[in-house]
Amino acid sequence: MAANRKEERLFDAMWQRVQPLLPHHPPQPRGGRPFVDDRECFRGIVYQLRNAIRWNDMPKQFPSGSTCWRRFDLWTRLGLWPRVHAVVLDELRAAGLLDLSELALDATFAEARKGGAASEPQSAGSAAKSRCSSMRMGFR
Repeated sequence: MAANRKEERLFDAMWQRVQPLLPHHPPQPRGGRPFVDDRECFRGIVYQLRNAIRWNDMPKQFPSGSTCWRRFDLWTRLGLWPRVHAVVLDELRAAGLLDLSELALDATFAEARKGGAASEPQSAGSAAKSRCSSMRMGFR
């Protein structure tokens, strides 16, 4: 039970940062289904991201996976996540907990096919096509 209370406090702290940044839902004069509570959708989104499950596999305690995904997509298109990140960084900076003296950059490199730089130079038209197709092949 102590873990559940700790998780609930952590979620409440996250919600306090996110909630002021969310758009307001306009009234629907023609009726229709009311919007699902933003807090419950956020709870479902956090659960999905933490547990790496498919949206359709959301437990019944959350709004449906499609509802959570639509809200996640809307908030992504509105630029919510970078703003939340900025709020957290500002809080850490104000508390003196943001240490930028050591940073790491992680990247994945794919092996160059057909010799890479050792290959003959390509014309501008075929180079663009070649890069796109080798990118697609690398992600299969």
